[in-house]
Amino acid sequence: MPDLARPPLFIAALAAVLVAAFAVRAVHDRAAQDGSTPAASSSSSRPAAVRVQQSGGRSLLVHVAGAVRRPGVYRLEDGARVQDAVRRAGGARPGGDPNAINLAVKVADGQQVVVPRRGTEGAVQPGATAAGASPSAPVSLNSATAEQLDTLDGVGPATAAKIVAWRTQHGGFRTVDDLGQVPGIGPKRLAALRERVQV
Repeated sequence: MPDLARPPLFIAALAAVLVAAFAVRAVHDRAAQDGSTPAASSSSSRPAAVRVQQSGGRSLLVHVAGAVRRPGVYRLEDGARVQDAVRRAGGARPGGDPNAINLAVKVADGQQVVVPRRGTEGAVQPGATAAGASPSAPVSLNSATAEQLDTLDGVGPATAAKIVAWRTQHGGFRTVDDLGQVPGIGPKRLAALRERVQV
């Protein structure tokens, strides 16, 4: 009778050991899984937390007027050209003559870019006076062509070319007084031109 009771006791003890082993294994696996989850979550969220924002360069305010589709004041990046300003204003309207101004010159902060019209009125260059007409608007030192500058009193072709060369070299005129730095323009000529030009 005692010999018959030994196998069940042995089986019960073996079963208990197996259950304990499985329980230990399950606890170990769960601990390993829980320990890896935060690290994985932290690793995956790290790239989203880092953002690099590039700051823009210095901007300029330019007034585009005349024969353009959307006249107004526009903000342009530093180093922009007159053609960029005209493009921002929607380009020239039918009848406008953007080729009458220097599209390649750099714009300056506070500058006004005027696109003239073709035709009878447009034939009179800025700074010139038609017969029986009142003097026109001042000539823009930063956008006028050499031919337009040549129409100013006391400015011939050679001086007009020097004005264009100076603004190209220095990135445009900041003030009318900068005109005095152009070779060949002294204080007297600058005083005579002061009311006839603008930046």
